Amino acid sequence: MSADSPVEPPAERRRRSTGRVTLADVAKAAGVSPITASRALRRDRGVGEALVEKVKAAAEGLGYVPDPAARALASSRSSHVAVLVPLLTNRLFVDLLEAVQSVLLPAGYQSLIGVTHYDVREEELLLRSYMAHRPAGLILTGFERSESGQRLVGGSGLPCVHVMEISPAPEVYCVGFSQQTAGLAMTRHLLERGRRRVAYVGAQLDARVMQRLEGYREAMQVAGLHDASLEWLDPRRSSIALGAELFEALLARHPDVDAIFFCNDDLAQGGLLAALRLGIQVPEQVAVAGFNDLEGSDQMLPPLTTVRTPRAQIGAHAASMLLALMRGERDVPHNVDVGYELVVRGST
Repeated sequence: MSADSPVEPPAERRRRSTGRVTLADVAKAAGVSPITASRALRRDRGVGEALVEKVKAAAEGLGYVPDPAARALASSRSSHVAVLVPLLTNRLFVDLLEAVQSVLLPAGYQSLIGVTHYDVREEELLLRSYMAHRPAGLILTGFERSESGQRLVGGSGLPCVHVMEISPAPEVYCVGFSQQTAGLAMTRHLLERGRRRVAYVGAQLDARVMQRLEGYREAMQVAGLHDASLEWLDPRRSSIALGAELFEALLARHPDVDAIFFCNDDLAQGGLLAALRLGIQVPEQVAVAGFNDLEGSDQMLPPLTTVRTPRAQIGAHAASMLLALMRGERDVPHNVDVGYELVVRGST
């Protein structure tokens, strides 16, 4: 290159080497400095609306996409929130995630969604990976995690909201309901219907399934009817097929059982289908109850009695709570109990 050759601007060299439109390109197109362009795209209060629209038009015309990592490094703030749930095959958590997104997205935050598969080690790996992206906050399912995972959350200094469970601990922010109390309520309902040989069938055996079991035990013990042999716990993942299998095996072993409280609706739906296949009358011979009021439960034959859990309300409330924490607001409530609803249908 000769001494008379023009020197290519650094921004142009970067764009040519990466193919990415930069903030400098937007600023040049809008006729402003990169700092002003950045402030306009963030809609800082000191930037007039006309200038915001001018810079926004330039950015859209060039196809500019902000670099969230660079923004986080520059401002020590991120536009991402890490949200960890056990499964995406369960409508329960899909409903929760959709509600979280409906609150976070209009506020300028994207969700980094991680699936833990009910495995504390997998959750720990996700936490380590997502924290490298410097998220602005965390939404985590429940309180069950590894010691290393607990240290990661506690040592991060990030605002964190737990969902689906509640805790009286003053330093914990959570939105949910008492799984144990809900399990107690369902078991009492079966007892009030005159059932005496009530079994509990649980699968997956995560913390919330076991809390429902504690509620079942409490109700049965108070009634003087608890029988440990009627607690059927299977570590396999919940499914309709597993529910049918466990229903058939339980009644083959204990033909005098007159009610089954399944820990969730997919198991209970499988139980109802097995009863139809075997010619067992529900609820005349055996009552069947579930938990979560999943899609299709009201269409079963007979319709399934269950506990309706307000997962969309939990997701929206948790996201709003996290926004308040990320904004540094004071007097944010720590423990929000949204309750549950016992939905009585034809299966009991």
